[in-house]
Amino acid sequence: MPAKVMVAMSGGVDSSVAAFLLQRDGYEVSGITMCIASESPGGGRKCCGPEDITDARRVSRKLGIEHHVLLMSGEMEKWVIGPFVEEYRKGRTPNPCILCNEHIKFRLLVDSLSASGMDLLATGHYAKIADEGGVPALARPKDRTKDQTYFLYSVDRSRLGIVLFPLGDLTKEEVRKIAAEADLPVSEKPESQDVCFWPEGGRSAFFESRGLEPVPGDIVSVNGELLGSHDGIFNFTVGQRRGLGISAPEPLYVISIDSGTNTIVAGEMRHLFSDRLVAKPVNLLPGEEGGRVEGKIRYGHGPEPCEFSIKGDTLEIRFDEPQRAVTPGQAVVLYRGGVVIGGGIIEEASRAHLSH
Repeated sequence: MPAKVMVAMSGGVDSSVAAFLLQRDGYEVSGITMCIASESPGGGRKCCGPEDITDARRVSRKLGIEHHVLLMSGEMEKWVIGPFVEEYRKGRTPNPCILCNEHIKFRLLVDSLSASGMDLLATGHYAKIADEGGVPALARPKDRTKDQTYFLYSVDRSRLGIVLFPLGDLTKEEVRKIAAEADLPVSEKPESQDVCFWPEGGRSAFFESRGLEPVPGDIVSVNGELLGSHDGIFNFTVGQRRGLGISAPEPLYVISIDSGTNTIVAGEMRHLFSDRLVAKPVNLLPGEEGGRVEGKIRYGHGPEPCEFSIKGDTLEIRFDEPQRAVTPGQAVVLYRGGVVIGGGIIEEASRAHLSH
């Protein structure tokens, strides 16, 4: 009997091609689309809304496979949206895709497999599964420009053993070509952008709908000098230049955010660089205690040489070269030889030893 695979179908080209490839390879495929948010109170957009569900159904009909819709708005609120809002309330910049992958797609959905009579879960992520001493681990895909392992580092490795990533050895261009040749109805569908649950009004509308009231506060220099005022710390992130409303001889950037004092620290570009950070909670491969690796401080940032160590439940990292805008709330992900060995959520960056 062929293995039964549940494919998480978002209605986009990547997950649709994943389903097509697995069916072609002889698996018994079913599609499932998670409706993970209802109408956004900020107006307009839905996450995994009717259009995406319809597209996933159209692809499923084309392939002749079953398609199911799973309502998970409550789980999304508990594990992703709620924590996301709280992080912004603290002046941090979280990544909701990491939370969604860890808790929704690769925990709740994986745990539902046996009850639905399925053997494996597949997604359209650009990633691979590697064997590290008998332990499943994430590895970077062929298409490094689409590498999504950054968003997957926190997934429980005990669940990776029943996960398939059919696009790991393909480029995005090749995926589009396969979709077109298979006449999939989403072959030309554009990729989704931004946070999936933003309303049409954007970030401000979302936070307003969540009762996050802007509290004005001070913008100060790295030396504590009063420079101006802000309209709420959740409207800013480390490295941001626009919106400060301060006239200065040199361009100013957000260097740090202090939610305790409701203060934004602004400085010149040189003040943004840091070569050390601490992060937690940590998810590491068994036996990893420290050493030379490459670290990635945000999705669009290339892995950079560094050393890491573990002290208690905290990950400490020192980069060979200072990194720009290390941002609390974002993840740092560690790689060795193209394999994800772990990562954590950035707590703080150390800048005091760098010259001002």
